Amino acid sequence: MLKVENLVVRYGMIEAIKGISFEVNDGEIVTLIGANGAGKTTTMHTISGLLKPAEGSILLDGVDITKIPAHKIVTMGLA
Repeated sequence: MLKVENLVVRYGMIEAIKGISFEVNDGEIVTLIGANGAGKTTTMHTISGLLKPAEGSILLDGVDITKIPAHKIVTMGLA
């Protein structure tokens, strides 16, 4: 299971993601939809470890991956 809690991501003073939370259970298919600039790519980059959040946490199967580097997150089964 993937769990995102109160995720906040900033580019300098600009808040790109403002406190989103969601869960994706095993076997589920989820899509992110929204207008250009809504934060879809920033959300995916943060979950995959390419960006670090200013606040919040990301858990994969109960393990906090918020501060784990992207190359290690991939080996944990998140692709």
